[in-house]
Amino acid sequence: MSFEVVSEFEKKVADFFGSPYAIAVDSCTHGIELCLRYEGFSKITVPTRTYISIPFLSNKLNIEMEWSEDEWQDYYYIGNTNIIDAAVLWKKNSYIPKTYMCLSFQFQKHLSLGRGGMILLDNEESYIILKKMSYDGRMPGVPWRNQDIDTIGYHYYMTPETAQLGLNKFSEAVNKKPKQWIWTDWPDLRNMEVFK
Repeated sequence: MSFEVVSEFEKKVADFFGSPYAIAVDSCTHGIELCLRYEGFSKITVPTRTYISIPFLSNKLNIEMEWSEDEWQDYYYIGNTNIIDAAVLWKKNSYIPKTYMCLSFQFQKHLSLGRGGMILLDNEESYIILKKMSYDGRMPGVPWRNQDIDTIGYHYYMTPETAQLGLNKFSEAVNKKPKQWIWTDWPDLRNMEVFK
């Protein structure tokens, strides 16, 4: 199995959401992390009700964070940025131009692959750099020893096996009505000891 299947899955998802580009990653959280690293934001706001890994990113990346009490549905902006946590979004042609929309394929999500995510975007230069960042600083399809690596990379790429599972389950996901997620599906993270 080759990484061509990953490119095929990226194209399927990009076409469904109406995004010019898509980058398959190993999780939505890592997709958001890559976008934060790339854009270099020094401060973010995060909803009090979201998945716990998102506020942990501020500590990991040494970014100042404030809580926001957003009453969101389907997706939300990582406050004051153009990065969108769209982990629970599944809607045709819903890509928002000039943003990084990060999807999740975790086991509870509409397209359930056990793990995985994707970054949707419309800027070619950003696509190339973020693709390399997700893939250890290299571009797929060329042995890394034959590349002059110019980008710090992270080991956040999607495996061909996960992408193939995504292709296998894609039609079913398109034809099934998605669950409607809202902010109250998550607890108020401020009440957890780790954030006090």
